[in-house]
Amino acid sequence: MSESRKAHAEEWLIKGDHDIEMAQLLYNERGYADTIAFLIQQAVEKYLKGFLVFHGVKPKRTHDLEKLLDDVIEIDKSFEKFIYISTRITKYYMDSRYPSGLTVEYTREEIKQSLDEACEVIAKIKGAIK
Repeated sequence: MSESRKAHAEEWLIKGDHDIEMAQLLYNERGYADTIAFLIQQAVEKYLKGFLVFHGVKPKRTHDLEKLLDDVIEIDKSFEKFIYISTRITKYYMDSRYPSGLTVEYTREEIKQSLDEACEVIAKIKGAIK
């Protein structure tokens, strides 16, 4: 593996770490659930893209975790167990970013579950690229 590809992948993971750490901090401080949800989605997205870059695949320009996960699964089938998680967390991007006329509210329990699941995906990626 080239050092530049490894460094580029690491940049994605560092940005993902920033997002998941801020999501955890906001959750602990009882911050806005929609902002926490967005940060969770962003963290997983950046980790999936980092995984792809690490494996020499140019990530799609998308915020759809399902599409990114499909590409990850082509490399490592063990990521199939995250399909449900990616489907649910993907909705956080649109639901939490733009006014839709309807207020989207997430329970603390839902946010905690998503935060835990995001951390599981992140840990799996970290383990897979070591």
